[in-house]
Amino acid sequence: MLIASRPLILWIATATTTTSFPLVRRSVQYSKVSLLSTVASAFPIQYPSSTSCFRQNRALRKMASVDTTIPETTLRVGLCQFHVSANKQDNHETAKSYLAEAAQKGVQLAVLPEIWNSPYATAAFPEYAESLPNVGDCSASMSPSSQILIDAAKEHGLWIVGGSIPERLEEKDGDSNVVEKIYNTCLVISPAGEVVAKHRKVHLFDIDVPGGITFFESETLSPGQTVTHFASPFGEIGVGICYDIRFGELAMIMRQKYNCVILIYPGAFNLTTGPAHWELLQRARAVDNQCFVITASPARATTSNDDKASKYPQYTAWGHSTVVSPWGDIVATTDEKAGVVIADLDLGRVEEVRKAIPIGLQRRPDLYQLVENNKPK
Repeated sequence: MLIASRPLILWIATATTTTSFPLVRRSVQYSKVSLLSTVASAFPIQYPSSTSCFRQNRALRKMASVDTTIPETTLRVGLCQFHVSANKQDNHETAKSYLAEAAQKGVQLAVLPEIWNSPYATAAFPEYAESLPNVGDCSASMSPSSQILIDAAKEHGLWIVGGSIPERLEEKDGDSNVVEKIYNTCLVISPAGEVVAKHRKVHLFDIDVPGGITFFESETLSPGQTVTHFASPFGEIGVGICYDIRFGELAMIMRQKYNCVILIYPGAFNLTTGPAHWELLQRARAVDNQCFVITASPARATTSNDDKASKYPQYTAWGHSTVVSPWGDIVATTDEKAGVVIADLDLGRVEEVRKAIPIGLQRRPDLYQLVENNKPK
């Protein structure tokens, strides 16, 4: 684990609500996020199976008297950088362990790496793919990987940006024939266990670098068709996946149209593109959009490509999960090894930078414009 070297702000002391519980003789201060979890565990509510996550979440908020329209001013994030194996069950246990560790360290929002339940290989994606839940769902009977995220979010009171996993989906083509497609998909889970956002990787990683790496996700994956963002107590948050970070237009739409204060990119850059572009792109997106940028990578594999026991070719990730400030500073980072990167974000910094250098007010729409063309999901 690596904690940011910059001065940290104690998360539990911010935006607190004071309450007294019948079983506790003194008043105790809780953060708004942890308060919901505490109330839920102290006074469990039985809901019929048909009750939506929205109604459950609304009931908890009412009990805790939390005003979710006022953004939190600080946010502790945890980037879970861990090794991914060919054993899906092992990957599940690893993800649960890292999420529990993040929660234990006071994290409010945890981020997992790209393709954390499967080897990063085009041939592996169909084998490891699952039918994922949709926005508004509270359970994932067809997706054990998604259910782990939902359970962990509720157990630990976490917002979880669930990295990505291969998603299997049957769709109709132009001739009304049913075809199976595989997507590289990120789910975002609220502390109530509700899926609040679902991002399918928009830009597929198809590259051929002479003397470096050749990889074509399009051999098995299909591209997503939407810009993804979600509301949170910390402000609007945008989501992309890995290669999406190279496309400044996507980030600019999330900032200019949806006023995102944080952009999150689970990713898995490699030993060719990682040293050259990983940090550079994060800092570029942060400065372009005057927001925090967060990335979470798998830890670097410890085996070699000569490992004959592996069914799939090894993809060696760069690692270096990172948080960048709206000014372009590195708030927290790590190396290629496994661990949880912890960082406290001073969200007031976003407004400070935007006021100091007001590019949002200085653009020339008479000369150029961004246009979003979301297609139906």
